Amino acid sequence: MRQVRVYSGEPLAAHSEQRLSRGATEHVLRVLRMRAGEALTLFDGRGGEYPAQLLRTEKVSAVVAVGEHHAIERESPLSITLLQSLARGEKMDWIVQKATELGVARIVPVAAGRSVVRVADDGRMDRRREHWLAVAAGACEQCGRNRLPAIEAPMDLPAALASLDQASLRLMLSPDAQDTLAMLARLPLATGRPLRAIAVLIGPEGGFEQDEAAAAEREGFRPARFGPRILRTETAAIAAIAALQALAGDLGGATADSG
Repeated sequence: MRQVRVYSGEPLAAHSEQRLSRGATEHVLRVLRMRAGEALTLFDGRGGEYPAQLLRTEKVSAVVAVGEHHAIERESPLSITLLQSLARGEKMDWIVQKATELGVARIVPVAAGRSVVRVADDGRMDRRREHWLAVAAGACEQCGRNRLPAIEAPMDLPAALASLDQASLRLMLSPDAQDTLAMLARLPLATGRPLRAIAVLIGPEGGFEQDEAAAAEREGFRPARFGPRILRTETAAIAAIAALQALAGDLGGATADSG
């Protein structure tokens, strides 16, 4: 039997009948082609999930019976903020999708000097953010997460750096760095303290300009080398996240209650 998970853009209430949002309805009726009586699992991004049953369908709406709230979480104990230089079109969608699957907590799209995509003030970037949130919601449906990562509207590098909270470790991938990502990630673990939060800064194709890298270092980012090969920006982001989750997150066996 297929396991159907659907994100609800509206808050859910246990033991109630609710009309699904337009987006969720379209997904259930047109994409999944579900019929009345079929079971599904709903989540609203606030944590936990709800078993539900599709009660009735109309042309542009669907009504579900929402069951008991189950406090199931699949979040990593390592809170990763990804500061990702803007990539063109489908590449950025792919980064958002895979970063969500790998458990990233927050994504900050960054317009760097060598980015092929520029930040505009005409509302297009807000629409991009809404599009990326939809991509993340679809990834959560697939991978089992019940909380969507926070996704910011694109901003320039100074604003992105200023938006950070006090991450316990800040890394900037650089092929010329002396220290490796694995070595820097293990430093907090060597003190016996678990690594709880990390910010990872990924440059555009061609890398950061010299003044940008210097600004990041002034904000506490440590250059980190990731292997002997130079990776594309979309490859670097996902490879780094997977490595960090293996070193200090739930891909290495840690759980949200560990530490």
